[in-house]
Formats: sequence, C-alpha cells, structure tokens
Amino acid sequence: MVDIIWLVPALPLLGFLLLVFFGKRIGEPLAGWLATLMVGGSFVVAVAVFFGLLDQPEHTYEQVLFTWIPAGDLHVEVGFLVDPLSMAMTLFITFVASLIHLYSIGYMHGDERFPTFFTYLNLFVFSMLVLVLGNNMLLTFLGWEGVGACSYFLISFWFTKEANASAGKKAFITNRIGDWGFMVAMFATFFAFGTLDYTKVMGQAGGLAKTTATFIALMLFVGAVGKSAQIPLYVWLPDAMAGPTPVSALIHAATMVTAGVYLMTRANPIIAASDGYVGWTIAGVGAATAFVAATIGMAQHDIKKVLAYSTVSQLGYMFLAVGSGAYVAAIFHMITHAFFKACLFLGSGSVIHGMVGEQDMRLMGALRKYMPITAGTFIVAWLAIAGVFPLSGFWSKDEIIEFAWHKSPVLGVIGFVTAVLTAYYMSRLVFLTFYGEPRWGEHAVREVVQVGGAGSEEEATTEPTESVELVNGLPLTSERKPVVDAHFHPHESGWTMTLPLVVLALLSVIGGVINLPGSHLLANWLEPVVAAGESHLEPTATYILIFSVISTALALGGIGLAYFVWLKGSRQLQRGFEPVFLEKAWYYDLTLAAFMGGPGRRLFEAISWFDRTVIDGIVNGVGAATLGVGKKVRRLQNGYVRSYALLVVIGVVLITAFVLTRMLQLS
Repeated sequence: MVDIIWLVPALPLLGFLLLVFFGKRIGEPLAGWLATLMVGGSFVVAVAVFFGLLDQPEHTYEQVLFTWIPAGDLHVEVGFLVDPLSMAMTLFITFVASLIHLYSIGYMHGDERFPTFFTYLNLFVFSMLVLVLGNNMLLTFLGWEGVGACSYFLISFWFTKEANASAGKKAFITNRIGDWGFMVAMFATFFAFGTLDYTKVMGQAGGLAKTTATFIALMLFVGAVGKSAQIPLYVWLPDAMAGPTPVSALIHAATMVTAGVYLMTRANPIIAASDGYVGWTIAGVGAATAFVAATIGMAQHDIKKVLAYSTVSQLGYMFLAVGSGAYVAAIFHMITHAFFKACLFLGSGSVIHGMVGEQDMRLMGALRKYMPITAGTFIVAWLAIAGVFPLSGFWSKDEIIEFAWHKSPVLGVIGFVTAVLTAYYMSRLVFLTFYGEPRWGEHAVREVVQVGGAGSEEEATTEPTESVELVNGLPLTSERKPVVDAHFHPHESGWTMTLPLVVLALLSVIGGVINLPGSHLLANWLEPVVAAGESHLEPTATYILIFSVISTALALGGIGLAYFVWLKGSRQLQRGFEPVFLEKAWYYDLTLAAFMGGPGRRLFEAISWFDRTVIDGIVNGVGAATLGVGKKVRRLQNGYVRSYALLVVIGVVLITAFVLTRMLQLS
C-alpha cells in the first residue's frame, strides 16, 4: 500500500485543476464539496500508506517518479520520502485540512468568489504535502514557495479592502527574507555533499566539517524564522488575520507556520554536527518569541489577533524544544497545537459569523448562552492550550519545559512564565467573549462625543465642529451597526461549521495519548529520524510529578488572575492590565513601518540611484566609449588602396624602429 503515496498530493492537485477549469460552472456549494472530497480522500490514502509503512525497514520508503533536473553534477528527482516524520506531518495536515475545508463550506456561504477560495485551498494543501513529502531540499523548497504564494492569495482574498491587500503583501515580502536563507543553505549543502537528497545528506552529516555544518544550520534557521514567524520576522503573522478565518486556521495554526519546525527537525543531524552555539541560538530565539508574543496577546482586543500572537508564542515553544534537542517534544507540541489552535481559530470564526462580522471582544460577552456548541468546544481548546491536566496541551508543553530546564534553568523559567501568561490571556479571551454580561444589541452603551475645533481646549469643548458616536467606547461604523442594533441576537453556526469544532475539541482532549510518559509512542515512532540529534532525558516519576504540579498550579494561577480581573474586577483595574505598549505590540511593528516609510525608503532610493547612476553609468559609459572609438576607427576603412598602403608602410616603419631599438639596447 505504501507505493500509492503519490496519490496523497495528487488528489488535492486534481481538485485544484478541476476547480480552475470548472469551478465557476460548478458553483456553490458543489465546488466546496469537491475540494473537501479531494482532501478527505488524501487523508484516507495517507492512513492506508501509514499501515503499509509499518512493514518497511525502519519505517522508511522512497518513491522516485521521474528525473527533474539532470544538469551535470546536479541531479534532482521528483520523488517522495515517506518516513516517520513526513508520515506524521502528512496525517495531521490532511486530517485537519479536511475539517477546515468542511468548515469553509458554511463559513464562505454567499461569497461571490466561493469556488476561487477552494481552488486556493486545494493548491495550498498540495504545496504543503510536497513540502513535507519531497525527498530532496529543492522539492521541499518548491512546496515552501508554493505555500508562500498561496498564503498571499488567501490572506488578501478580500483584496478590495486595502488593509487586506497590504497584509498579503507584507506576508509575502517578509517570507522572502527567510527564503533567502533556505536558498543559501541549499547552495552550501550541494557544495558540501554534491547532492540535495535527504537520505544522502543526513546520512553523511556526521562527517561534515563543523564550520560547514554550522553555516548550513544557521541558514536553514533563517528560513525557518521567516516561515514560522519568529523574532525578528514574526510581524507578518498577526496582520495575516485579515484573511478569512479558515485561512487563519489552516495556514497559521496547523500547517504552513509549522514548516520551519519540520525543516529544523529534518535537518537535526546537521544541527548535531554544528557548533554548540547553534542550539543556544535556536532555543534563545524560541524562548524570546514565546515570551514577547505572550505579553502582546495580553492586551489585544481583536479575538483573532489574540489567537495570532498565541500562535507566534506557541511556535516559540517549538523552537525552544528544537534548540534544546527535544525534537520529539517539538513535533508532539506541533500536533497537539494543530488540534487545539485549529479549534480555537475555527471557534473564533464561528463567533464572528454569529456576531455578523464583529471581531472586537469589547462588543461580545455572554455568548455561551446563544452559541453553546461553539462555546463548549472553544472552552475545551482553551483549557488545552492553558495546559490544564489531563488535556493534550498539558503533556506536550510540559515535555518542552522539562528539556528546556535541563538545558538551562533560565530557559525553563521563561517557559514557565510564558505558560502563566498563556493561561491568563486565553482566559481573558474566553471570559470577555463567552462570560460576563452581554455588551451587544440593546446592552451596548452608545454615546456621542464632541470633537473640538481650533483654538484652546476650552474653545474646542464649547465650539465643536464634529460629533462622533461611540459604542462601548469604540467608533460606530457601518460594519458595527448590526451588532449594536437593539434587536440583534447572536446565532449558532450550521453543522458544517460545528462538526469540525466537535472533532477538534475531542482531539484536544485525547491528543496527548500519542506520547504519554512511560509509553513514548511518538518518540519510538520518530526515533529513526531524530536519533542523531535528540537529547536523552530520563526523568524520574518524582521529577515528572514535581513539574506537573508546578505547571498545573501556574496554569490555574493564570486562569484565576484572569477571572478576578476580567469577571470580577473594575474597568479601572482592567485598564491596568492593558498597557499601551503591549497593545501596540512593543511598538516593534510600528517602528519597522516608520523606518521603512522614512529613513529606510530614502536609503533604498539612494541605493537605487547608485545602481542607476554609478553601476549602470559605468556599464553604459564603457558601451558609449566603445561605440565612439568604433566610429573614429571606422573612418580608416575608406576603401582607397593608397590609404591602406600608407598604413602598411607606417606599420613596417614602426616595427623596424622597434626592432632596431631593441638591438641597440642588447648591444
């Protein structure tokens, strides 16, 4: 059965092609069902391949379809490497993607570009599968670029709004920095090994010079930082929430952003052969990203922005694990995160759907009474990401913190602090959205504020030039009016949206069983791939118990703090927990934007001027000089024999003079 692996990416590709040519003719909802069927079929095939892989030596199988690039020493094939790592990725990618496709049928209902949306989704899934199944770095890079292009199309899907179009461009351009690192790593890998095939490269990585291994590992890390939104390149992911919510769930929770973690895990033999500071660099960046993103999430008001910074923070945990040599823990958390974060994103989409497009939590509250299925599944996923025993997030997060503590107590403390912040800001989101008093419809507080004119503050107050209507302190816009209508009531979503929520919530509960202490099912499964770089930590039962108690206490502490602040606290107390610098994301993104629009723009314009004037000037000058000399020399070719004879005589005289001069010098 393992030889049918080619069907796994082929089915989404077929769905993409069918939708390209017949999507508009098929229309809604058949276009969505076709796309869902193709990805669901891909998951079924992946399950069959998984069982077939159990009979293969070391659970590894390689299938070559054809030679792609036969160019001298560079020989690249189109083939698939099916091993424990790629199989684990393939299973959860196709499964979660199937649920998100089903969810999208309901979420995108009524959109005029309904078939186009599913066209992009199928192409994205195909690209992601090529990324994880490719048997060489170039094929992985092809999928890497494919998901980048699809993310641009999907993030800016509603491109008629300038902010959405800008978010797509921001994601695309920021990822180019990481892509540069990946390309340089490929060049260095080919120079060192003469091949890009994973089986050959990783098999020989142990004999690589430390300097070369360090360079390749760092360049791969640059690529991973861009794709997986780590400091300093994380700024694209929060803005990517401009896309439809299923895009956020598929790209920014379960699949594309985890590509960097997959790449670093795949390259673990190279990291193991590199200098020791490489691991410290990866762990340090991961820990810093996890902490900083968690602090920013504490003060966001957009429900999707909170989840976006949460994703950045959880990805930081995964890189903390990679840098600590805990590759199994990184993949473990990647899988559990795919379950509960996809559930959270889809749940937020259900909330937005029920709130007719409103995303600001300050206009929500008490929604559990009106959206019981969405609220119930969201609460389960919340407890999982908060690390409450015995849900899946508890097991995977604790395993990362244990390895981080083993590498350095400082890294362990950062892991614990981030866990508290995670429990706090996710609890804040849940309490503001589903509990408390309703702040929508007839319960919304509307007021008119006078915006003053010129002159002193007193004159501006007494002689206003404009009246601004506010609702719960927010400007009243045309998009917000339905939510504050006195007759508005939120509604639960349809079954195509709630069924995926129920399935993902269930997996958020039981997902931890794949690598429980004592069983280590995932660790044993991944052992052939990560053996070269995996750190070995054998904690005692007492050690695990202590960590579990501390982790649980911290999670409950974060939840308790959020309860007293956001359900029992005054508005003045709540403002104290929303400092402006956190609401503005430490001003990092704003600083980058100010630089790019000011000094950065002038710098780039100066570089462009230098290129046009100096570099192009030299080239054009050489060309002009050559043309000028040619025109002068051309005059010698006048067609008269006497002129040519004169030139010959002059040449003979000059040569004779030169020879006589040399003879006199020698004598």
